[in-house]
Amino acid sequence: MTTTAATASTSTSPSNIRTLIGTGIGNAVEWYDWAIYATFAPFFSSQLFSNADPTSAILSTLAIFAVGFVARPFGGFVFGWIGDRIGRKSSMTLAVGLAALGSLLIGIAPTFQAVGFWASLLLLVARLIQGLAHGGELPSSQTYLSEMAPKEKRGFWATLIYTSGTVGILAGTLLGAVLTGVLSKDAMAAWGWRVPFLIGAALGLYALIMRARLKETDAFEQESTAEKREPMWPQIVRHRKQALQVIGLTVGLTVIYYIWGVVAPTYAATALKMDRGAALWASLVAMVVFIAVLPLWGKLSDRFGRKPVMVASAVGSALFHFPMTWLLKDSPWQLAVSMSVMLIFIAGSAAIVPAVYAELFPTKIRTVGVGVPYSICVAAFGGTAPYLQTWLGSIDLGNMFNVYAVALLVISALCVFTVPETKGKDLTH
Repeated sequence: MTTTAATASTSTSPSNIRTLIGTGIGNAVEWYDWAIYATFAPFFSSQLFSNADPTSAILSTLAIFAVGFVARPFGGFVFGWIGDRIGRKSSMTLAVGLAALGSLLIGIAPTFQAVGFWASLLLLVARLIQGLAHGGELPSSQTYLSEMAPKEKRGFWATLIYTSGTVGILAGTLLGAVLTGVLSKDAMAAWGWRVPFLIGAALGLYALIMRARLKETDAFEQESTAEKREPMWPQIVRHRKQALQVIGLTVGLTVIYYIWGVVAPTYAATALKMDRGAALWASLVAMVVFIAVLPLWGKLSDRFGRKPVMVASAVGSALFHFPMTWLLKDSPWQLAVSMSVMLIFIAGSAAIVPAVYAELFPTKIRTVGVGVPYSICVAAFGGTAPYLQTWLGSIDLGNMFNVYAVALLVISALCVFTVPETKGKDLTH
């Protein structure tokens, strides 16, 4: 059998199909759990905080959204250590279980009216748990998937991370659109917002079982048989350049993605006074576009290289951000078009960065090497983006936030030129 035929055979084997399903379902559930917080924040903010001041309640809810990001670097380190010392599979399984627990706590949380500040405290604890889990999910699942993929198709396989993640966001958004259409505003505020969190908890349990049945990667198995394993901290220090490159590549993507891929419907409904249900339906159209173009970018990176794709993504996002912001006013079609255009360019980086990150580090430090800097960057920039956008908009300085987002995209584009071309790299070393 030729090498090409062998690769085609192994890439479609039952074991690899289970790998794709188990990784994809777990990642979708993680992103679903993480994103429904932003989607349903306007509904539960007055339930878990004092409703004396609605603006203060929504800002407090978004602040806790940011606090959840603070836990992500700790999650990146803890789950990264588990991934590099115990196994990628163990790290992935534990991460999805914790995320489900966080959703369960939010779903059953008592109201502020019933227990006072304890309701807000429980929400904070739940988001910290989810922050830990999400901080570990992405690096462990990205590393696992990259190591399991055929090296000549790794860019295409890597698209599963954001494809499945967006499916999770899509499911949460669709559920939000259906619930707002079926239930009255009073019903949504009273109990409807709990439904998606309880569903997330149940799906998380299923994903946990799926992941527990996966096999470990060959790259980790080979590394774990080494007679002497070097302590982790010296390795982290030695690979500090790669860690800084992860931050540089991520900083623009994380902010622009959270602007257009996560909080745009909420922003349109709260700041632009768009009908909430219509905004959610418009975002569904854009998410479908995003999912459709992800594999195309992945295949392009396998053929032409990672660096051209990342540069095109960052530069395109920077060039179109202001025009799409100006287009977005108060109409659902404007939201659908602006989100779709931006997500086409954002998809370029989102599709392949899981592969790029894994290709920057050796096997023995791959999970924690990616997890810690990535989580720090997402916490510092992605986690604060919704709050900054809302706050600056409330004081008529919304354009400052847009300048900030474009500047970060320029930084990411420049950072691409500092990394080596890693297309087709062997990850068993």
